[in-house]
Amino acid sequence: MPTTVPEEIARLNPAAFIDHTLLKPDATRDQIKQLCEEAVEAGFASVCIPPAFVPLVHDCLYGSEVKVGSVVGFPCGYHGLRQKVQEAAELAAAGAQELDMVIWLAPLLEGRFAEVEEEIAQIVLAAPGTEVKVIIECCYLTAEQKKKATELVIQAGGAYVKTSTGFGPGGAAQEDVVLLARAAAGQIGVKAAGGIRDLEFCHALLAAGATRIGSSAGLKIVQQWQSRYGAVSG
Repeated sequence: MPTTVPEEIARLNPAAFIDHTLLKPDATRDQIKQLCEEAVEAGFASVCIPPAFVPLVHDCLYGSEVKVGSVVGFPCGYHGLRQKVQEAAELAAAGAQELDMVIWLAPLLEGRFAEVEEEIAQIVLAAPGTEVKVIIECCYLTAEQKKKATELVIQAGGAYVKTSTGFGPGGAAQEDVVLLARAAAGQIGVKAAGGIRDLEFCHALLAAGATRIGSSAGLKIVQQWQSRYGAVSG
């Protein structure tokens, strides 16, 4: 579903909306350090990195405005609740400021909505002071399930509803962002992630209602903006 991009968004530097992401299983300490350097230089909102790297990233980003982000129950979400709660608590204690948690899809698909809400609420409680972004993996859900999931995120105290892990069969889609943004109605943010690799798609998702973008191509996206608009946009 094409989304018209207003001129003010087309010229917008996307850096402040981007979570600079490196979640590959073969990520190394040097790559993570480089990610942090890039995030500070570009002015990204956060970095999103594997849990084991949170202490390192906390040190690397100390004194900067870039937030430390990591993941809980990633990428499939079917970890037990106790395990997810412990993971969230330990990450918050280690310095994580934002947590992208993956819900267990089975209760949502089976209509056991109280369980979905309880899982999210327990993660939020386990990590006070963090912003919890709730990944609902839209590619597996109907429109009604996406709307319901967004309602549950709001009720449970989540800060964002997020489209995708980037590891599933489908990533960010403009129509999903529009749907989630309408369901959220400004009560929580909407994070789009998965397959966002260029400036045009990034701007289209912002125009569709995304308030945060997760991408491993954040540097490329900002470089494209700088090449096109930076010299005239200050």
